[in-house]
Amino acid sequence: MIAQTPKPPYYAVIFTSERTDGDNGYLEMAEEMEKLVSRQQGFLGFESARESLGITVSYWENLESIRQWKENAEHTEAREKGRNIWYKSFKVRIAKVERDYGFENDE
Repeated sequence: MIAQTPKPPYYAVIFTSERTDGDNGYLEMAEEMEKLVSRQQGFLGFESARESLGITVSYWENLESIRQWKENAEHTEAREKGRNIWYKSFKVRIAKVERDYGFENDE
């Protein structure tokens, strides 16, 4: 599902990753993080896709909201498990969205 975002400007955090083999608790933690982030002040939504390469883009009102999410204790625990168990490699990019437009077919 495509996230419904406000009129720009807002911010996007782009998380690109390569997973290790096996679940090792990944799915359960991902579900917990989705619940937790949805309550985070400044969070606007996210989009995610995974094949051999995973990409998750989360949308935020401002840089302060992103910083607060990074400092969240449960999110910090998930990031550590990501580094130690779930990911072969990952990259995080933060970008300011200045334009957004699209098309929606209601059929």
